[in-house]
Amino acid sequence: MLHLGLIAGERSDDRGPREVIDWPTKFDILGSQARHPGLAAFYGAGVVSPDTPLTEVPMVAIDLETTGLDPECDEIVSIAALPLDLQRIRASETRQWIVKPRAELNEQSITLHGITHAQVTDAPDLLALVDDLLRVFARHVVVVHCREVERAFLRCAFRQRIGEPIEFPMIDTMAIEAGITRRRKPGLLARLRGQRPPSLRLADCRARYGLPRYRPHQATSDALACAELLQAQVAQHLAAETPVGALWW
Repeated sequence: MLHLGLIAGERSDDRGPREVIDWPTKFDILGSQARHPGLAAFYGAGVVSPDTPLTEVPMVAIDLETTGLDPECDEIVSIAALPLDLQRIRASETRQWIVKPRAELNEQSITLHGITHAQVTDAPDLLALVDDLLRVFARHVVVVHCREVERAFLRCAFRQRIGEPIEFPMIDTMAIEAGITRRRKPGLLARLRGQRPPSLRLADCRARYGLPRYRPHQATSDALACAELLQAQVAQHLAAETPVGALWW
């Protein structure tokens, strides 16, 4: 089993251990500043302390499907949220929302995630889903694969709808896998052949753990895929008693 600090505790540029974020204190500050009642209630519900073992952390895996990759111009068209802990993935409690984007769907995005103009015509704007999303996220640590994308889109979507962004802790399975693969030094032959570092795509990460391949770019299946990947990563590389503060961002 690899040492935790070599998996999740480093900065991406290896400048040394990253600072553990005190999300409970940050929630207190954000709650005192929030103007939207639902967002204030979300922060007021609190979050587990950084030293809470992973075995005791309530989590929710999420995935977003969007019209493109720029959160300032593109829009969310689908959101899935699936509650889990290290012992169980509660797939029967998965929530999915189709969202009507304010930006036009394009053929590339339709081909990618399969959500069509007909499906979003009568779908609600994300503004109508804010309270639902806040209730689902409340008191949970969010699990994602590539936090930069999910966090940027949710921050931007909330800011555009209610005038202020949303902040919450995330466990990033891509960051965990990057730490693991970075410590696996390639052999001499691989280096001479110019072998590239292992892929961090969700499907490729899952394949390294023998997990089944799901259809990609579907919010519900990607949320499930992310949840299963986290459980596999913890089982093979981390202690279940790992404090959540060592993994969240």
